[in-house]
Amino acid sequence: MRPAPLLPALCMGWAMPGIAASFGLLPVSAWWGCGSALLLLALIDAWRVRRYAFPEVTRTLPDALAVGMERTVTLVLDNGPRTLRVDVHDLHPGDWIASGLPRTLSLAPESATRLDYRLRPTARGDACLDGVQLRLYSPWRLWRRTCVIGALQQVRVFPNFAPLATLALLGSDQASRAVGAHIRRRRGEGTDFHQMRDYRVGDSLRQIDWKATSRMRRLISREYQDERNQQLLVVIDTGRRMLARDGDLTHFDHVLDAALVVSFLALRQGDAVGLLASGGEDRWVAPQRGPGAIDVLLRASYDLQPQPVATDYLALATELSLRQPRRSLVMLVTNLRDEDIDDLLIAVRMLQKRHHVVVASLREEALDAVLEEDVRDPRSALRAAAAARYLEQRATAHDALRAQRVGVLDVTCTQLPGALVERYLAIKREGRL
Repeated sequence: MRPAPLLPALCMGWAMPGIAASFGLLPVSAWWGCGSALLLLALIDAWRVRRYAFPEVTRTLPDALAVGMERTVTLVLDNGPRTLRVDVHDLHPGDWIASGLPRTLSLAPESATRLDYRLRPTARGDACLDGVQLRLYSPWRLWRRTCVIGALQQVRVFPNFAPLATLALLGSDQASRAVGAHIRRRRGEGTDFHQMRDYRVGDSLRQIDWKATSRMRRLISREYQDERNQQLLVVIDTGRRMLARDGDLTHFDHVLDAALVVSFLALRQGDAVGLLASGGEDRWVAPQRGPGAIDVLLRASYDLQPQPVATDYLALATELSLRQPRRSLVMLVTNLRDEDIDDLLIAVRMLQKRHHVVVASLREEALDAVLEEDVRDPRSALRAAAAARYLEQRATAHDALRAQRVGVLDVTCTQLPGALVERYLAIKREGRL
């Protein structure tokens, strides 16, 4: 229990009779009488507020949240027999963004008061809401009594899965275009038989089924689809390079979102998808297929965080080779620098003995912005030259990978989801697995 602002103000006001008494304008007994009256009022008000019971508070909040997405949190305060004036603040994690708190409420006797506010998580992983802090005012507003009540609540903050919910409502081709992938159609071609249908202008002669044509007395074509039951392994770098930021999110958050998008679309295609995180914090999810596999990937990766350590590409390739003997499409997402190229080339050669490898190298959007700026002084010229030199070294490293027949994607965080999906679909349709 602490004094409210009114009590110090009254104490300062009590000094005025003291000053008057010191100059003989008032008797000293008057000053003592004012002080005694103020003390009596403060003690009575303190006794009364100590007898007040805090209202009971319940919080309604989903156990699973998405990073960067606002959700409504509901607090219900059940009051007792007295009218109360309280300040309410929910003890959410300090770096989360809340709107509508703190709030001052007047609670009627024997009532349930509802308070809604908006909360936006800013980081993935496990989080805890400790309770609700209430500050209760005494009847004469001389004291404030503070208490934390309500149950501790654990929540899990997942990557932003709202795009996945949107993609689930679309067909495979529409979903691919929605994330920025440019799809090249190859009508009727593929590796798995799909169905028989009437001949269409443009079908190749090898598609015509002559036995069915003879039986039906009209041209019948075979239609094929891309081979199903293949395997995709998304490999995510959790080392220090992923701590860089573009916008509000780290590179790792962008990578994880893109990995979930390409995984979701690959599962829609009938393929199995697995995940390997290596560099800082390690995580392994064996390839799985079916609609429930995306939930497994979400639960396995939602609390992954990059660490300020160097990524060991050789250890990554060794672990992947031991865990995944079946041939797969391996998509490694990292931020490649020229000093990494020697180790990465050895790791890629090791993986290419069994797998088809694609390396997606993230490029900071700030580099493109520097090159687009006008050069107005020596400082800006030096900055532009440094950015150009850095990008040239990246391009040299990428060329070294391409010389080993490795697919390389040099993309920004914004371009990453569409680039991964586009390359995945292209590899499937070309039958390179």
